Amino acid sequence: METTFSYTHLFSFTQQVFLAMGCSEADAAVAAKALLAADVRGIDSHGVARLSGYVRLWEAKRINATPNICIIHETPSTAVVDGDSGLGLVVAPFAMQVAIDKAKEVGTGWVSVQNSNHFGIAGYHAMMALQHDMIGMAMTNASALVAPTFSNERMLGTNPIAVAVPAGNEPPFVADMATTTAANGKLEILQRKNLEAPMGWIQDAEGHSTTDAHALKNKGALLPLGSDKEHGSHKGYALGSIVDIFSAVLSGANYGPWVPPFPAYVPMPENQPGKGLGHFLGAMRIDAFRKAEDFKKDMDQWIRRFRDAKPIEGYEKVLIPGDPEREFEVIRMKEGIPLLYTVVEDLTEVGRKFNLNL
Repeated sequence: METTFSYTHLFSFTQQVFLAMGCSEADAAVAAKALLAADVRGIDSHGVARLSGYVRLWEAKRINATPNICIIHETPSTAVVDGDSGLGLVVAPFAMQVAIDKAKEVGTGWVSVQNSNHFGIAGYHAMMALQHDMIGMAMTNASALVAPTFSNERMLGTNPIAVAVPAGNEPPFVADMATTTAANGKLEILQRKNLEAPMGWIQDAEGHSTTDAHALKNKGALLPLGSDKEHGSHKGYALGSIVDIFSAVLSGANYGPWVPPFPAYVPMPENQPGKGLGHFLGAMRIDAFRKAEDFKKDMDQWIRRFRDAKPIEGYEKVLIPGDPEREFEVIRMKEGIPLLYTVVEDLTEVGRKFNLNL
């Protein structure tokens, strides 16, 4: 059962929640926009369904609503940002803007972030570069829920990677993916709907593949992209590791099994080597490589040719990364955002905490 809300309505409610937590007007607006970007793009697992999680982290004093976000080290093309335990929804846009500003000056900008929190969808931050004729990249480490190939110990997060590439007349290329077979948020949706998970998404405590969507609660683990060695899980493991190293080892954030868990009720790992959660963001000015108009003309041709590829039987067309999300955005900005009954209940309870009416 679902209820549909307009983007404007959900934005206002979300912004009011962040204000009630103590965020500034500007930060509340930035956070609400970043969070709602997931819902309008059809990534329901990372939108307002997570709002109560941020509130609980704030209540547990793990999120600082008024952070002093600052650059603690930099060169002309690189920087390390300390998020001061702020909302990742606010810290990551700050860091991405630093990367964009550096790219404007010297061609590329690369920023690694420490002491942050969950930042929503990676694609939102990567797409900030598009309006500047730049290619954007964003990645983050996350709660340790993923078992490396051959392991039954949870060592990595879903560790997403996003790359946004501008085109000319065609919509941009936007790849935004977890480095696991499925993001944890998709598993949470199955749990809310009381459905089983597809085989290959998760393993149980003994390391056997299972369809139990609640397996993580019983010491199970998510599987790297590929699901098992024969299907390339070592590649997903490697990709997740790269994200962890770029986001955290490079910045001084926590990595591997020491990453702070998103659920506030889960105890913090002992002997953490760094500060908070880590992100890595980058921007590359196209004209640092070639004329932007020539590049975008070729990107248009690339997109059209791939879209014209002959589809296999049973499929209408070949999609370009970003197509499904773009189509969702058009529909949902016009017709509204559907929320599951359990999410509506959750948001209603959040509203009660702050005397707000969903």
